Amino acid sequence: MSMFRICPKCLKMCGKNAESMRFIEKCPACDISLEGRIWYIDYHVKGARVRESVSPSRKFAEDVLAKRRTQIKEGKFFETKRQESHTLREIANDFLEYSRNNKRSYDRDLGIVSTLISFFGDRKLEEITPISIEQFKGKRLDDGRKPGTVNRELAALKCMFNWAIKNDKTLVNPMKKVRMMQENNTRLRYLSKEESQKLLEACTEQIKPIVITALLTGMRRGEILGLKWEDVNPGQGIIALKHTKSGKTRYIPISSELMKVLDRCRNTSDGEHVFCNSDRLPYKYIDSLFQNIVKRSGIKDFHFHDLRHTAASYLVMAGVDLVTVKEILGHATLDMTLRYSHLSPVHKKDAVEKLALKMVNIWSIRGAESKNEEIEGNKNTFNNESENKKWRGGRVVDGAGLENRCTSRYRGFKSHPLRLIFQCFFKSDKNDVF
Repeated sequence: MSMFRICPKCLKMCGKNAESMRFIEKCPACDISLEGRIWYIDYHVKGARVRESVSPSRKFAEDVLAKRRTQIKEGKFFETKRQESHTLREIANDFLEYSRNNKRSYDRDLGIVSTLISFFGDRKLEEITPISIEQFKGKRLDDGRKPGTVNRELAALKCMFNWAIKNDKTLVNPMKKVRMMQENNTRLRYLSKEESQKLLEACTEQIKPIVITALLTGMRRGEILGLKWEDVNPGQGIIALKHTKSGKTRYIPISSELMKVLDRCRNTSDGEHVFCNSDRLPYKYIDSLFQNIVKRSGIKDFHFHDLRHTAASYLVMAGVDLVTVKEILGHATLDMTLRYSHLSPVHKKDAVEKLALKMVNIWSIRGAESKNEEIEGNKNTFNNESENKKWRGGRVVDGAGLENRCTSRYRGFKSHPLRLIFQCFFKSDKNDVF
């Protein structure tokens, strides 16, 4: 009975060193670390050799091997039918078939699967561990790939394992123990007026209608390339996008400039798709063509999706409210549209000026009311002073009233509690002797 691990490169079985009797940590032939690899146990039952994959944990594999030794010795070992092992390449082919029939991202999945196979090769599913997936993440980052790209590849790997579990081809999804990378989606590159002019001048006659459409509508690349004439309604002046990222139909108004572009496209169309190449075939990929145009124009750090950012940015800078921009772009939430909110400083300044004007008007009204109150107060003070002139040396003059007759008697009781009772009966004015 023994235990061993398999080198992922040369597939050599690495067990104990014959001299030191310690388990080999690196493949002698490839010098590759075996950390995180699956442990296998090897034993014989009734003359038949059995090899069983266990776990990346050495302690667990030793416990299973000890249990098998005891079962065989006591005659209690009954070999059960083990689940057949499958390689990543096998389930990748099945996953691509599923993607072709059920997903709109089949073309992208083709490239992702190719990347995964090139790294993991023909490894068994149980040999793909969280540690090996972390190694894949590190390699992709070293290759210059961004976290968003790596996350799409990890998501595809997770989907492949889920599909394999659903079809009883494996039991565990190692992606459950792998954290996705934090993405930075704050990129907001848009063309200046000069750059947009340079880009259009560098465009070929076939690509220019696509670029202009992207700038005038903010549509995504896939939405533009997949646009069909049946989706264009010149009578109502709208484009109905049925195959969107959210899965919901989105309506784009057709401007007069966009209508001119669409009319010119009819001469080169195949009759179904709006945008076709010189052979009257619909475009599938234009990334390389577009990058050649960008390079020819001298514009730096610009991608096709940035045309969508440009359209959204100029909508906001033109004073269009964010809710309308959200509906045109087809954002799922308003938070995605708020990234463009800082692009309208002039309009924000106008809004603040309107607020200031409103507040000044309020303050002006309040100021006029305060002046009126002050005038009324002065009148009351004058009247009270006229009444007070009726007093002469603490004695009451004719017409001073009952209140003033009693006042002289309680002149020294300003702080006395009875003053409150006195005020309840004789509504004393604030300018009286109290």
